[in-house]
Amino acid sequence: MFARDALSYKALPLPARPERTDAEMQAAADAFFNAMKTRHTIRDFSDRPVPRAVIDTCIKTAGRAPSGANHQPWHFVAIANPALKSKIRAAAEEEERRFYDGGAPDDWIKALEPIGTNADKPHLDIAPWLIVIFAQRYGTFEDGTRYKNYYVPESVGIATGFLISALHQAGLSILTHTPNPMKFLNAALDRPEAEKPVMILAVGHPSDNATIPSVATIKKPLDDILTVYE
Repeated sequence: MFARDALSYKALPLPARPERTDAEMQAAADAFFNAMKTRHTIRDFSDRPVPRAVIDTCIKTAGRAPSGANHQPWHFVAIANPALKSKIRAAAEEEERRFYDGGAPDDWIKALEPIGTNADKPHLDIAPWLIVIFAQRYGTFEDGTRYKNYYVPESVGIATGFLISALHQAGLSILTHTPNPMKFLNAALDRPEAEKPVMILAVGHPSDNATIPSVATIKKPLDDILTVYE
């Protein structure tokens, strides 16, 4: 973290973690892959409650992500309040209607057709939690003096990946939602000008009749996403 007082470099031993044989490493990698292979974005949520402690722990996991100069340029706002969720839904749907009613280029709309999305976002009301992820473009001290953060988009992207993985490992489903623009979230959630909202995660349990689009099961093969030099 960045502090007004000078922080000096001090080396510490790497914290203990289990050592694995090659076979154990492969087994652990396979187990995590198989767990993440069951992750799917859903839009059909149950209103079954999710304990706040689970959300807290998953966000603590996100906070362990690496970041530029260890500045940790992120802030998470977790929302269970029904009135506030409805307020966010109304604002998000207003932006989405502009998007679908001509604000988006034709090729973007065509790309979304197999996903089955539209301007209606009932999941923002039904999912028991919304988590809004903010990127801190710069930091401020108590007197208002600014300091620079580094690699902010990259850092926040990694933390978001940690969070999505943690939520899935906890047995929850999520929907990534990015209304554009999202500036309304700063006012709705009383976040400072320095922070840019980058994503809303709807978090909860799938409904009994939850579905996924068939296209979501089509993933690029390893040969298309990996190049190896040995």
